[in-house]
Amino acid sequence: MLKTQYQSYVIDEMAKAAGVEVLRLPPYHCELNPIELVWADVKGYVARNNTTFKMVDVKKILQEGLNSITIEKWQNCISHVIKEELKFGGLDSQIDKTVDSFIINVSGETSDSYISSVHYL
Repeated sequence: MLKTQYQSYVIDEMAKAAGVEVLRLPPYHCELNPIELVWADVKGYVARNNTTFKMVDVKKILQEGLNSITIEKWQNCISHVIKEELKFGGLDSQIDKTVDSFIINVSGETSDSYISSVHYL
């Protein structure tokens, strides 16, 4: 069974009614989501400061880690994501140029076609 390509969500319809378009991030691309960078920072804080491995202490350290996220850290994470987006955009255009730079001539003397030659422009 194929997964529906464009699922409809109530929240999307509510946003649309308010004049807001919801854009979904591609799956498996955490580098395009600033919250993933923030969460990594918080987890790192907990890992570096957890010496007792007691849940009470871990909760306290977690809260400290969350409190350590400043506006500047958020801005840095967003800036990093924007740079990643630009890098992906550049790669996308390079792939398009590469694909557009060659022509495959297909010809066949029988019902089975085969690639007779590849010409690079």
